[in-house]
Amino acid sequence: MDLIIAAVQGGLASLASYLAAHVLLCLVPAFFVAGALSALLPQESITRFLGPQAPKWVSYPAAAGAGSLLAVCSCTVQPLFAGIYRKGAGLGPAITFLFFAPAANILALSYTGVALGADFAVARIVLALSFGIGIGLIMGVIFHRDDAGRPDSPLPAGGDGRVPARTWLFLATLVALLIAGTLKVDPLRVPLFGIELSAPWAAAVESTLARWVPVDAATGAEGLSLHGLLLIGLLVAIGATACRGLGKVDEGYNRLSFATLALTALTLVVAALGVEVVDGGLKVVATGRSLAVALLCGLLWPLARRFESWDMQQWLWETWRFVRQIFPLLVVGVFAVGVIRIFIEPAWIQAVAGSNTLLANLAGVAFGVFMYFPTLVEVPIARMFLSLGMHPGPLIAYLMADPELSLQSILITSAIIGKLKAWTYVGLVALASTLAGLAYGAWIDGMSPWGLLAALGVFIATLVVVLGWLGRRQPVTL
Repeated sequence: MDLIIAAVQGGLASLASYLAAHVLLCLVPAFFVAGALSALLPQESITRFLGPQAPKWVSYPAAAGAGSLLAVCSCTVQPLFAGIYRKGAGLGPAITFLFFAPAANILALSYTGVALGADFAVARIVLALSFGIGIGLIMGVIFHRDDAGRPDSPLPAGGDGRVPARTWLFLATLVALLIAGTLKVDPLRVPLFGIELSAPWAAAVESTLARWVPVDAATGAEGLSLHGLLLIGLLVAIGATACRGLGKVDEGYNRLSFATLALTALTLVVAALGVEVVDGGLKVVATGRSLAVALLCGLLWPLARRFESWDMQQWLWETWRFVRQIFPLLVVGVFAVGVIRIFIEPAWIQAVAGSNTLLANLAGVAFGVFMYFPTLVEVPIARMFLSLGMHPGPLIAYLMADPELSLQSILITSAIIGKLKAWTYVGLVALASTLAGLAYGAWIDGMSPWGLLAALGVFIATLVVVLGWLGRRQPVTL
């Protein structure tokens, strides 16, 4: 019974930390950014640059850019991959899109930066971009004759694909809100003013919360504060109003639509405040972050009025679609992580992946393939591994492999492009994930950047020679 109670407490601690510390100023704005990207960007602006005849310096960055807009997992991205491939996109750019969308979309990067640190987020986007384009180029070289033999299917028409200036300004404001809420710099941390509120009950409530959801530095459990409890309550209120307020907004605005938006803005501002229990009450501190979040939330209203009503309805509906699709899986996954963490001994993780070895990185890749989790759940899993002693190198290998490869996604990919291409892609992703882990781990361990670049140079030179040989052969396709 004690073990069951400890497991439930571990799940609650993980979930409380996730909801109170890692969702509000990170994922909430990111959901709205993803919704805006999906609803407001013309489809032509994404697909027109991915054709086999497009210059490689245009098509591959465009494929990565398109992938960064979509908060999807390795299975959800498959219909999108099939769509752009069958409409005429080249195999190489389509593969880059297939790789980059789950690995380094805006939600994954935002959550990685908050939960694991900015260094992991930067490493994730740099490595995903490098290896995503690299894998696409390799696939394009190996199977270039297949691309040459495909019919030149036209990409979607209906416009020139230009993005209006108002859309860029609206997106920039949403991204600025995301950055203001998550960036850890002194101007955002500096206190502006503070007030003390009389609340003699606050200390007792926080003490009770500490017993129910205790802090455990050994496992990374952050506990639950009174401020966190308030934020969770506001999240519940948003969910209660959003079901009809945003879920039905495509049919027209209603009172719950505006209530949801007002509650969301209020929640973000409250999350940006510093709240501390002191003798006899609460101390509330407004910081530069609080001011920035409040100003940006207020700026969105006049910017939104520059759009047609239907455009904003689609933005809100797409945002709700992302929330409905992803958030429940995250809640279940994060709770399960907290439960599992109770049963894992740190010594096990340290023995298998406590150092930056080839075997440790291969273990990270294998775990990512066979223990597949829904999109974004790989981040709390990685956070758990990090707290249990996993080396950052194998951790990056896991973060690269888990969003990309699962047994079900491999089967779907083979149905779209054929078994030979699919398994070639799988092998390249496994190789890239292992190399990414080894490279990042070597950098963390203090390897000279010049030595690391030299090692990568030797690998790239070898790869170019092999690709040149493969490019002269007639590929066998299935």
